[in-house]
Amino acid sequence: MVIGVAQIIGAGIFVISGVGVKIAGPGIILSFLLAGGACALAALCYAELASMMPQAGSAYSYAYGIFGELAAWIIGWDLILEYGMGAATVAAGWSFYLQDLLRAYGLINLPAALVVLGFTVLLVLRTRFNALIARGLVIVKLGVIAFILALGFFYIRPANWTPLLPYGSGSVIRAASLVFFAYLGFDVVAITAEEARQPERDVPFGIIGSLTLCSLIYLAVALVLVGMVSYTRIDLGAPFSTVFRQVGLPWAADLVGFGAIIGITSVLYMLLLAQPRVLFAMARDGLLPPAVATLHPRYHTPHRMTLLCGVAVALVGSLTPIDKLAYLCNIGTLFAFLLVCSGVLVLRFTHPTLPRPFRCPGGKLVGATGALVCLGLMLSMPAGSWWRLGLWLLAGLAVYFLYAWRSGRLREPETDGKPIQ
Repeated sequence: MVIGVAQIIGAGIFVISGVGVKIAGPGIILSFLLAGGACALAALCYAELASMMPQAGSAYSYAYGIFGELAAWIIGWDLILEYGMGAATVAAGWSFYLQDLLRAYGLINLPAALVVLGFTVLLVLRTRFNALIARGLVIVKLGVIAFILALGFFYIRPANWTPLLPYGSGSVIRAASLVFFAYLGFDVVAITAEEARQPERDVPFGIIGSLTLCSLIYLAVALVLVGMVSYTRIDLGAPFSTVFRQVGLPWAADLVGFGAIIGITSVLYMLLLAQPRVLFAMARDGLLPPAVATLHPRYHTPHRMTLLCGVAVALVGSLTPIDKLAYLCNIGTLFAFLLVCSGVLVLRFTHPTLPRPFRCPGGKLVGATGALVCLGLMLSMPAGSWWRLGLWLLAGLAVYFLYAWRSGRLREPETDGKPIQ
């Protein structure tokens, strides 16, 4: 549960909640519950696949073990988009909170691009930054949340909660497809299935427990956020620090902004760490040129891809509106979750006797429902998110057929009831 909470609570609640309020108003409360339910279905499917293939630990590897090389390429290419847009979204939110904090002291704001480039350099140098802050990460994040709830409670005005659905019931689904970003990271719990003493018990407990706890936290925080001021006055980029400023508590706004920056920083670091390593894994499997898999001779990091990804994320994060970034990240993530849920469903029919250390309860129903819910949330997104995803996947298919299909070394899935490696 600690692992799950550490990964889930971060940029989503501190940043995306402000954008979600602009879509659904006080109905953002229901949007958080809907998005959490969708994640729970996908998380159970992740847990089953992670227990069956614990050495892999990613949707990329699950895809080639179930569907073959082309599907693995598609999901790998999709994960590059997810991590890249996720990092760009977090960087934009980091910049908003820093701008709000520094404006109180009259200093110049540092753009999102600089923090991305700074972390890119640290990643190339194999910094121990993440190890140093990881121990106190959950305490810092929950401390900020507790402060928001404790102080904000006294400034709640119930009249601000009405009307609950000022933009109609459909806005709840649209906002859910956006605040879905706040739940990303739970799959890390599923990836640890190999290290669990009793994965059939520990993995679902960690996943459902952390998602339930975070859902309750998000519900309480959303009630405070839309209760302190009218939903029409909530800032899009740094919602929590600005609401305290609006009720006459600038010191609290600065404290919340500083705590949010700490929480967001760690998430940004991990996303920038993950994206080039997906490319590295694909190159190691022969799907990308060997140069991509080259490690730095001194620091032993994938320095070329780290620098390339860092520059790309810096440019996108500094030039693109945060809501468009979040939607693009979410549609990529939902697409990955759709394939994972479908994978569980397919394996229940094609390989029903495979050993499953953790067996998802109601696997066929959960897999089918999870896939449909993910698809439904994708369909509620703006058309622009769809054509951007389509262009990205078309570009990926072009790379695959021009290069990867001739050099790939991915293994085909096992048949005849044998375990998938």
